[in-house]
Amino acid sequence: MAPTKARQAKLKAMTYENAGVSIEAGEELLRTIKPMVRKTFNDRVLTDIGGFGGLFDARFPEMKFPVLVSSTDGVGTKIKIAIEAHRHETVGQDLVNHCVNDILVCGAKPLFFLDYFGCGKLETYIAESVISGVAKACEENGCALIGGETAELPGIYLHEDYDLAGTIVGIAERERMFSRESVREGDVLIGLPSTGLHTNGYSLARKALLSRFTLNTLPTLLGGETIGEVLLRVHRSYLRPIQSLLERFNPGTDIHALSHITGGGIVGNTSRVVPGGLALEVDWDAWPRPPIFKLIQETGKISEIEMRRTFNLGIGLILLVPPALADAVQSALSECGEKPVSMGRVIRKT
Repeated sequence: MAPTKARQAKLKAMTYENAGVSIEAGEELLRTIKPMVRKTFNDRVLTDIGGFGGLFDARFPEMKFPVLVSSTDGVGTKIKIAIEAHRHETVGQDLVNHCVNDILVCGAKPLFFLDYFGCGKLETYIAESVISGVAKACEENGCALIGGETAELPGIYLHEDYDLAGTIVGIAERERMFSRESVREGDVLIGLPSTGLHTNGYSLARKALLSRFTLNTLPTLLGGETIGEVLLRVHRSYLRPIQSLLERFNPGTDIHALSHITGGGIVGNTSRVVPGGLALEVDWDAWPRPPIFKLIQETGKISEIEMRRTFNLGIGLILLVPPALADAVQSALSECGEKPVSMGRVIRKT
């Protein structure tokens, strides 16, 4: 049977846009973000935004044994908070800072970054806000944003949903990289405060808090901030204080290792840089927990064991330092504006 005229017209009218993908929106986004992305460029960037690949000058004649260090990560379900709160500028900063910290604990400084933004419907103002956060954090960390991908994927993401991921590449001098082999029994754990949950534990936090509160709730415990404001605090970068510290102390000998506290909590992450036969003894009362963690625990009736293995509990980075240098390292960190806490030590497994 021949198709009807109406059916023929419908077939002829089918376009990529009415299938759910707008080429024009993608082109508009590219025009919008170009200036902010270019602000992250330095003399090593050899191409402009919009090409098939980002080009970066890989000559490091000043280094004896340069090692490229890379990491890929996402923001997780913290994005659901951003969507519900209609605040999209912070998750891009979260993404970059998280990746910067991941290579920092290897001893690397960032060179360049690439991002991925996937969505069900490309709303230019949302994508622009997210990518502006990526560019802002790249600029703050001295990291060039040399490429990325924006994907409009109807049928995979719901209309209002999006996801965000990124890849960072950094550089380290091999002899100044951290190694778990340097860690010794008796090493002191020195913690640096987080700004909150950072980018981990949000599935549990959302289930606990949003079953009873909204993002606009102002619990007395949070001292005048809404739940949404506290949950969207930016995952901080530790690059500057650690770089300043390494001008005075040597990796491997003076500072044995660093641990970025992400999913898995303090013990789960720090155990990754501790060699076999050794374990961690953490003084869980050594620092005041930010009130948001108490609110999550009480509202969700979450056990202490579950809290410790899910959240950072207010500590975002840990340094493992020989006892003889612990006071000097803490003093140097305080001079950088940090509030370090001595929070335990490395012990022999029993």
